[in-house]
Amino acid sequence: MPRPVWSGAVSFGLVTIPIKVLPATENHSISFHQYHLEDMGRIRYQKVCDLDGEVLAAGEIGRGYEVSKDTIVEVTDEELDNVPLPTAKAIEIVAFVPAESIDPVRIGDSYYLSADGAVAAKPYVLLRKALERSAKVAVAKFAWHGRERLGLLRVLDEALVLHAMKWPDEIRSSGELAPRAVELDDAEVDAAILLMEEMTTDDDGLEGYRDHYREALEDLLAAKAEGHRPRLVDTQEKPEETVVDLMAALQQSVESARASRGEGGGGDEDASVHDLSDHAQKKAARAKKASVKKAATTGKKAPAKKRARTSSA
Repeated sequence: MPRPVWSGAVSFGLVTIPIKVLPATENHSISFHQYHLEDMGRIRYQKVCDLDGEVLAAGEIGRGYEVSKDTIVEVTDEELDNVPLPTAKAIEIVAFVPAESIDPVRIGDSYYLSADGAVAAKPYVLLRKALERSAKVAVAKFAWHGRERLGLLRVLDEALVLHAMKWPDEIRSSGELAPRAVELDDAEVDAAILLMEEMTTDDDGLEGYRDHYREALEDLLAAKAEGHRPRLVDTQEKPEETVVDLMAALQQSVESARASRGEGGGGDEDASVHDLSDHAQKKAARAKKASVKKAATTGKKAPAKKRARTSSA
């Protein structure tokens, strides 16, 4: 198990749950060092005072905030620890909301919450079961690393998970990113939906994915460590920008999706084309049927109205 990164309590109303916070994810990225090309010496970074040029140790470095040019206000760790925040020692639940109301773009790092001691077991399970039955998530506030944060509490299996979230004013507007208005044929949209259906997988479908780049990088490093010259692939050539035939691309994609699952392929090269045309034809037939029904209904009403006028005359 990873080491706890924070300990405190979760509070909602008058209920308090002592907890320990543990990282829910781990980073498997390969890190590189910088070195001197001439003699392969490591490049080190030093903290140097810009007034006297002296190299400083960690114990000689403080924290400060520049309020104006040449004016720095020193802030100590003790002062930060005693900032009057209700969330300084607790993860305070402030609201419960439907899970679908949270935009994923706001969600950041994830942490597991572990019940801290026997006294925490009952309220921990109580909160977990309440969240499960209500199908809601909890919005919370907490203070870590010198700042107050917004968080999301939810249930994963039998554990509580805390997701750090961005504040509303930290999310940039996406209004200017959408492309100009374009014309799309209904058949193209239907084809895209059919492709989505062919690519739909169950909840565990993501478990099979691997970081192929990291694996290739490990192979490269292993080969170089053994004195071998790694095989390089030319990726410098930039693909040409061409106008894409959307329907042809969608039809080919549907066929490829089926072939990857061992369906279709072989001599049935036009399977996706037929499926797409059938899909469009069925939709057109439904629209035509609805139109005919509407016309028939309208046609029945007109004579009735005419007879009513005749009788009244």
